[in-house]
Amino acid sequence: MSTPLFPDTPVAALPPAKRRTLRVIAVFELVKGMAALAAAIGLLSLLHHDLRHLAVELIGHFGLHPDAPYPSIFLHYADILSDQSRRTIILVATAYIGLRFFEAYGLWYSRVWAEWLGAVSGALYIPLEIRHLLLHTTWMNAAVLLGNIFVVLYLLLELRRRHQHHVAVTLRRATLPR
Repeated sequence: MSTPLFPDTPVAALPPAKRRTLRVIAVFELVKGMAALAAAIGLLSLLHHDLRHLAVELIGHFGLHPDAPYPSIFLHYADILSDQSRRTIILVATAYIGLRFFEAYGLWYSRVWAEWLGAVSGALYIPLEIRHLLLHTTWMNAAVLLGNIFVVLYLLLELRRRHQHHVAVTLRRATLPR
């Protein structure tokens, strides 16, 4: 009988601090998925609508001038977002939402695959977050970057700890007299 390289640890067997940390990360991933779901539903409700007309009405409602920098950017994107591009964005968002929910489930139940998924997907965002922080230096952007680095490092350390434990158990079994 073979054993997996990184066996899952039953949730009850985890020390309370590690269980809490994994569950906080799981809730954070769930919240990201819920935020993306809300945005996707909002975008879905805009299908088959004239975005430029809606944007002009919104700008007028807030008493902004359409030639001002931010309203003009808003109008520009309202012009270039076709129904087809909105459908594509919704499709990508659906995949992202599924991934976040899947990861949250796995982290909640202390699954190794979820730790790998969280570490890899989180690490992919770090270069983008660094670039964003360099372009728009704010405390919030710095906090997001540091939080993401913390999550990735924690998950990688957990994976390393599991591997070391697995190696130790395997060596112990190999040296036991038969």
